[in-house]
Amino acid sequence: MHRLQELVRLHRLGTGAREVARLLGMSPNTERDYRSALAAAALLLGPVDELPALEVLKSAIPTALPPQQVSDTDAWGEDVKRLLRKGVGPRAIYDHLRTARPEFGPSYASVKRFCARERRADGPSSADVSIPVDTAAGEVAQVDFGYVGKVYDPDNHTLRKAWVFVMVLGHSRHQYAHVVFDQKAETWQRLHAQAFAYFGGVPETIVPDNLKAAVVRLAFGHVGDDGLHRGYRELARHYGFLVDPAPPRDPEKKGKVEAGVKYVCTNFFAPRDEGEDIHVLNRALMTWIRDVAGQRIHGTTGCKPIEVFDVEERVELKPLPPLGWSPVTWKSAKIHKDCHFVFKDRIYSVPWEHVGKTAWVKATADSLVVYVDDVRVAEHSRKGPGQRATNESHLPADRRDYRHRGHAYWKGRARLLGPDVAAWADDAFENAGAVSPLRCVQQVLTMLEGYPKDRANAAARRAMHFAIRTYREIKKILVEALDFQALPDPLPLPPTEPVVTPTTPRFARPTSQLLASIHKVSHDVH
Repeated sequence: MHRLQELVRLHRLGTGAREVARLLGMSPNTERDYRSALAAAALLLGPVDELPALEVLKSAIPTALPPQQVSDTDAWGEDVKRLLRKGVGPRAIYDHLRTARPEFGPSYASVKRFCARERRADGPSSADVSIPVDTAAGEVAQVDFGYVGKVYDPDNHTLRKAWVFVMVLGHSRHQYAHVVFDQKAETWQRLHAQAFAYFGGVPETIVPDNLKAAVVRLAFGHVGDDGLHRGYRELARHYGFLVDPAPPRDPEKKGKVEAGVKYVCTNFFAPRDEGEDIHVLNRALMTWIRDVAGQRIHGTTGCKPIEVFDVEERVELKPLPPLGWSPVTWKSAKIHKDCHFVFKDRIYSVPWEHVGKTAWVKATADSLVVYVDDVRVAEHSRKGPGQRATNESHLPADRRDYRHRGHAYWKGRARLLGPDVAAWADDAFENAGAVSPLRCVQQVLTMLEGYPKDRANAAARRAMHFAIRTYREIKKILVEALDFQALPDPLPLPPTEPVVTPTTPRFARPTSQLLASIHKVSHDVH
């Protein structure tokens, strides 16, 4: 309407139509349409210093849109409005109508423009209004990660993706930041502990984003045992703070830290070159937090964050606990048929009665505790030798020994029973042939250990005498009490004639005489 007042003024000054269009930034056709409407309302002529009021000009302009601005979606307006009132977005409206109504013809862009026009006409709703939240000193801190590019890792001598962790105190806007290479649960907990140590206290409530390390289930308002990460909950208990996760896909609910991360990335990281050493970067970041971020005049509070923190917020923080924090990792693990589960590329055992169940594993840097149905069932050290940590008592008593595959182990078990059993085991291993005797030896020795040693050795002697190596035959000796019978005397070996070496060579016929004899025999046959 202000431009229309200027259009009237220029025409009353005698300015040409094309010049008016140029000065007002209109096309000649638009200028002509407005001029015709104002002329028809007798508003174009009159004193220059008595321009028509805005309301009068508005009433003189036709409300109908030009033909080229009429939307194809207008014919479907009621359907679109009904879906809009149900909270359906433009894309879903377009997909629904073109699928349900074969005659539907408008494009997605047309539906999108129609929805935007309707929302403007309806005006803002109460849900669209952002309510600024004032927090008391020591009441709230918000935390989040921000990606900062590639950073040099001196341990691996490579460039790696890095993130900056930022914790912002809600009252003073003072912050803590640290660069890391991952967002694991252990890292997440360790950074909280570092931030609390830097501030010298703990806020009453922490507002995290829906990070995997912090919140497992992306459902605001449902943070039960299976929702809030168990390690993060233990961290909260240790330091005495509450966890109030931000709703999914709603960053405005933690706007202070969102602005804090953006400020760190644009003010500190943007001017720096990519590929700096992470340790150098973190030292420079701490100096920047103290001398730059802490000393700036904050746009919202109008004060220096570090001064407000020192004067008002530091004393309101909860004191640090007397004991430090050791990061805890919780993970669910499936217990397999071998009575073991896998955690961080190592295998641990649990009592065999829990095979097929799911366990919760609580791991620290040194130990690992296993819970099944909220009952503690096992504990292991994480620093043992080898890839497999097995507690013998966790395996079935009648089968636990089968896990040992070495011949030396079973020969040692045989020697404990007696010399005859040991001799039988040595013979079974040494004269096995192509088939491994391990399983048979395991079965036989496990069976013999259930008998008195004298009977076990007697049965082994009898088996050696008759060259018996099978489990079934040795068990038959014991079941039928054949081990109490005396062994038969060994059969005498047949006498052997002495070999006499002649002192003089035997007579040998000449070759010519042998050939003559062969020729005579052949002639007689024919």
